[in-house]
Amino acid sequence: MGSYRNALVAAVRQELAEARGAARAVLAAAESARGEAEARRRMVREAYTTCLNQLAQARDSSRRDIQRRYQYETTKLSGTVRRLAALSATGAAGAPWRLWAPSEPERGNPPGLLRIGTLGLDERTPLPALVPLLDAAHLDLRGPAEIVDGVITGVLLRALGSTRPGDVQLTVYDPEALGGTLASFAPLGLSFVGPGGLNAMLDEVVEHICRVNETVLSDLTRTDPWRVVVLLADTDELSPAQRAQLDRITRTGVACGVHLVVRGLRLTEHHSVVRLDLTSGRAVWGDLEIRLDEPPPTEQVVAFCKATAERMRAGPPPAQLADLEPKTLWAETSTHGLVAPIGDSTDGSLVDVPLGDDPPHALIGGPSGSGKTNLIYAWLAGLATRYDPAELALYLLDFKEGVSFARYVPGPRDPSWLPQVRLAGINVNGDREFGLAMLRHLSEELRTRAQAAKRVDATKLAELRAEDPTGRWPRLVAVIDEFQVLLGGRDAVADEAVTLLEDLARRGRSQGIHLILASQDVSGIEALWGRSGLIGQFTLRVALPKARRILADNNLAAAVIPRHHAVVNTESGTAGANQIVRLPDAGDRHVWRTLQRRLWRMRPDGCAEPRLFDGDAVPRLPSSCRPAGPVPDAGTPVGSSPGAVLGERIDVAARPARLRLGRMPGRNLAVLGTRTDEACDVLAAAALSLAAQGPAHFSVVCLDPDAGRAAARLVAELPSADWYDDVTDLPRLDVPHYVLGYALDAGNDPVALRRLLTDGPEQRTHVLGWWRSVARLRDSLGGPTARLDPIGAWVALDVQGADLSPLYPQPGGPAWYPRTRRALFFDRSVHRTPEVIIPYEVNSDHT
Repeated sequence: MGSYRNALVAAVRQELAEARGAARAVLAAAESARGEAEARRRMVREAYTTCLNQLAQARDSSRRDIQRRYQYETTKLSGTVRRLAALSATGAAGAPWRLWAPSEPERGNPPGLLRIGTLGLDERTPLPALVPLLDAAHLDLRGPAEIVDGVITGVLLRALGSTRPGDVQLTVYDPEALGGTLASFAPLGLSFVGPGGLNAMLDEVVEHICRVNETVLSDLTRTDPWRVVVLLADTDELSPAQRAQLDRITRTGVACGVHLVVRGLRLTEHHSVVRLDLTSGRAVWGDLEIRLDEPPPTEQVVAFCKATAERMRAGPPPAQLADLEPKTLWAETSTHGLVAPIGDSTDGSLVDVPLGDDPPHALIGGPSGSGKTNLIYAWLAGLATRYDPAELALYLLDFKEGVSFARYVPGPRDPSWLPQVRLAGINVNGDREFGLAMLRHLSEELRTRAQAAKRVDATKLAELRAEDPTGRWPRLVAVIDEFQVLLGGRDAVADEAVTLLEDLARRGRSQGIHLILASQDVSGIEALWGRSGLIGQFTLRVALPKARRILADNNLAAAVIPRHHAVVNTESGTAGANQIVRLPDAGDRHVWRTLQRRLWRMRPDGCAEPRLFDGDAVPRLPSSCRPAGPVPDAGTPVGSSPGAVLGERIDVAARPARLRLGRMPGRNLAVLGTRTDEACDVLAAAALSLAAQGPAHFSVVCLDPDAGRAAARLVAELPSADWYDDVTDLPRLDVPHYVLGYALDAGNDPVALRRLLTDGPEQRTHVLGWWRSVARLRDSLGGPTARLDPIGAWVALDVQGADLSPLYPQPGGPAWYPRTRRALFFDRSVHRTPEVIIPYEVNSDHT
């Protein structure tokens, strides 16, 4: 007897050890694989069933002499089962009825198990008893009708409450009660099938499975709702044809989202069929005995169904910005194009918008207040979360008066930036030159890529990447909001911008350069219609409510869509190619900042901070352009053509505008205009940048009392400078000598000034002077007939373009309309046409 007992104890201990090890292994696998939703659910279901069977076996094999050990092992395994159950049936799928409330799953998460009662394996704390249904099983329930109907009501309520409204469709065959058994679910619009409709219903379900299989075979996805077919029959007598159809549904339904819940009919043996034998308050599932929950209260079912029906009539809520994120950030490649969602369709599925070889470019339109900026935010969020900086580079330009794109660059309150952004321009409605500079930069990038592709005999970006895997060839996306401002003027800027846009639109697709043009004014669209070679390349059209001329004339979809919606059309706006998208609210700065910081922390090493151009900001003179340290020795060599920095160029790289001052005639500078502060800043920037390049001497001549403070401050900062009352008695020096003249038109000795301007440059003496008008400059040089050759370069402030005609090589003068803190710079030895610069801030108190 003792040997038998010992053998029995050893056998049970071995079984318990195996059960404990299996449970721990399954739990570790379930927790480590939570991100893989479908595999996790399947594994947890199998582990749950396995653990329950092991617990039952351990209980049945227990003996009095091992009861204490059994209790210990049972407690541990019960905890494991409880944790697995909590992972498998969350929210409405597993909560007791007294705590029950509907709960929607996260997008992309598969359904879990459904609670029907409790298990008595742990006497102190009952364990939840769960059964599979959606995407997992059919339910074959046997027992008294009133008990089975209560279980079916609870299972259906949990299935509906743990999915989104409309994700589950119910069909009920109830020949005896004529639909009254599940009348509480009537508000959901479920289909009731009468006594004579079984044949047609089974045939229709089989046809539905065939259609789903065709869809899955074509695109490997299933988007149809789950169909739960409830068969309430008290007889198992079916015709051969009916039994054959029912068997087909049993074998193939689960994979296609079709599930049977039957009472009274016997389903064919299949691995997807779960059989439960029900009695009063009890159910038997294999070797397990379950204490059934009470059916849910009828008023609770009715209230839920009415609320769900209201939500279904209203449609699902629009996607949130977080819904646009993929499961894994930066996991996509842009080799063959860019695909990202901007919102969802009316059924809740995300709508992807492509950019690649076809369609290559996008045109967005909508009147003020229609959500154009919000749409761009959503699109950028979809792109930035899918493609890392090596796959995508963004150039953002906003021509309206605002800071729409400022959130993507470092700011005073948030140092983070969107890693894909290379450049952002804000408040540039008065600086069309910066838009032109960005187009020039993209055109140069196009030329570089075309040359690289030619070297390896590639015709498009995908081939170039394959032939040059070590090269950095991200796709470039340029977003220009209110682009019509760039094309609005009849001048050289508009002409060149159109030429560059046409070239980028025509050739950019093959080299991975894509344009997104947006406008809220119909005039912006009309600016393109006259250029068929340009508008024809924008085959992707996105029209917001009440947008005009974005879609084809016979396509009226934009006129009827509500707010927060858009029409996406990839066929140049033709009718019949529309897709209606509901846009999320992407304007919340807190939500954006949270997302941006996550991406910023993921940025790779060497990811450069983006360039921000703010048309309302005044750049300060860089510290590298100021003298620092001891005064350079007089013997230190100086370049033959030191460069005077005059201001910041309006270009992508934020380079300074320089004037080379070599030993040749005409190497003098005239600053023209009446804006004293800006004129003083130009002279101060030139002087300080020259002083930083080597030994030099500066003679300051100030003839305007209003400029006296600025001149005095400059003299104090220069390492070698003297103050003079006129240009008559200036010294002759062996180092470069720069004469800084404030209001030289007020001088008393024009002859000496003319001699200095004419002969000085060859003796390394250069005049950097300020004249308050072009006429006064001519007077200083000898009157209306005097030659202006001594002035080789000039900076015009508040001087009209026509007034500059004496200094301009072409008739009529440049097309220049003065703007605050903008100047026109022309160096006849370098420029064909003048360029607009921004004078640095030098003389203000905080600089």
